[in-house]
Amino acid sequence: MLVRDIMNTKVDVINCEKSVFEAAEMMARGDYGSLPVEKNDKMIGMITDRDITVRVVATKKDPLSTKVYDCMTEKITYCFDDEDVQGIADKMKSAQIHRIPVVNRDKRLVGIVSSKELVKNAHNPRVTQETLDQIYQ
Repeated sequence: MLVRDIMNTKVDVINCEKSVFEAAEMMARGDYGSLPVEKNDKMIGMITDRDITVRVVATKKDPLSTKVYDCMTEKITYCFDDEDVQGIADKMKSAQIHRIPVVNRDKRLVGIVSSKELVKNAHNPRVTQETLDQIYQ
């Protein structure tokens, strides 16, 4: 099974210059836990609900004036839409991440896979259980 068979194609992106407040609003509207961050039409990071909580709220920064760039996670683990599901399960395990952006071979964002999609759609209980055990370790 390929990543494109299980990915969620409903994915929004936020520009790095937007405020953290705007990112939180987008997350709430879309019921997302993270958003890919872009600059000049290139993905440069991810912002998660945890990034906002730990790097903005807990440090008493103003979410209206703090830019996404100032609190996002820069390291991006991504996968290609034509990869095997086992490959992304391995990436998610090793990076201990819950969500992974999906790009096509032109490196354009085409979707996202969360541990939820992996469990729901992968149809391989061993792969999904091993992945979840490692992610939540």
